[in-house]
Amino acid sequence: MAVLKGLMKLLTSLLVVALAVGGAAFWWLQQPLDTGRATLDLSIEPGTTPKAIAQAVIDAGAQTSPDMLYAWFRLSGQSRLMRAGSYEIPPGTTPLRLLRMLVRGEESLRTFTIVEGWNWRQVRQALTKAENLKPSSRALSDDELMRQLGRPDTAPEGRFYPDTYSYAKGSSDLAVLQRAMKAMDKHLQQAWDARQPGVAVKSPEEALILASIVEKETGKGSDRPMISGVFNNRLRIGMMLQTDPTVIYGLGEAFDGNLRRVHLHTDTPWNTYTRSGLPPTPIAMPGKAALLAAVQPAKTQALYFVAKGDGSSHFSASLDEHNRAVNRYQRGQSGSN
Repeated sequence: MAVLKGLMKLLTSLLVVALAVGGAAFWWLQQPLDTGRATLDLSIEPGTTPKAIAQAVIDAGAQTSPDMLYAWFRLSGQSRLMRAGSYEIPPGTTPLRLLRMLVRGEESLRTFTIVEGWNWRQVRQALTKAENLKPSSRALSDDELMRQLGRPDTAPEGRFYPDTYSYAKGSSDLAVLQRAMKAMDKHLQQAWDARQPGVAVKSPEEALILASIVEKETGKGSDRPMISGVFNNRLRIGMMLQTDPTVIYGLGEAFDGNLRRVHLHTDTPWNTYTRSGLPPTPIAMPGKAALLAAVQPAKTQALYFVAKGDGSSHFSASLDEHNRAVNRYQRGQSGSN
């Protein structure tokens, strides 16, 4: 009987210890990790073991036991579900919340936006200011950059779809550009597949170039099909496009914001006042609406248009009508088409 009582006491003591340990563990799991009141950056490479992940949390600056963290990962049954990526551990994060974050892959993401109508120079400038984006392309020439993206002998202008792209901290800007390029490929092909019969552009490349011009000429979105209609009509009859944005693009960084008459007569490959047909490359990054407008132009007899001053344009079928519109809306100023 004495032995049985002793055994009961021992079991009771063990149970008390187990409950105490379990209670302490439960308490620990719900206590915020000590991050020194700072948000910690945690980077986990593919193939990192749970034990190495626990140590990486400590190396990032969390003040806790790596053994306890590793034990928690293992005992949770989810240690093999933790995902690689770039994470932020904000103050107040508990071990419970940390594991949930890693299993769900809740990475700390940043965004980079390409604006409709931006040219390539503007995209490159914006890349240098993007938060926590690795500047892999900074030292590359345009040719080298396009070669890295798998498009050798291709100009970068117009090749990157205007949109907002999310990326993990420390991602390469080349990876973001790759996604934007594939997005443009996709939207251009969709537009080309939806082209109207008899459209003046003869290839997706020509459609991209025309779309970039439509994008830059548009002050009002609803005018895009009509502007495209004018340019399609001019292309069909061999009439020069005579569009100012192409002239400005050809001037490059020499353009000071004031388009002068002398510029219209200064020949460059993009000057559509001195050269017939489409320019050799796009002049900007066109969005979806401009891509569709290029291949789905409005059915119109118009050959001319002029800005009305409110963002919209007046369209004319004859030169006389166009000149009257210029006098009305531009008061003798330059800038008509």
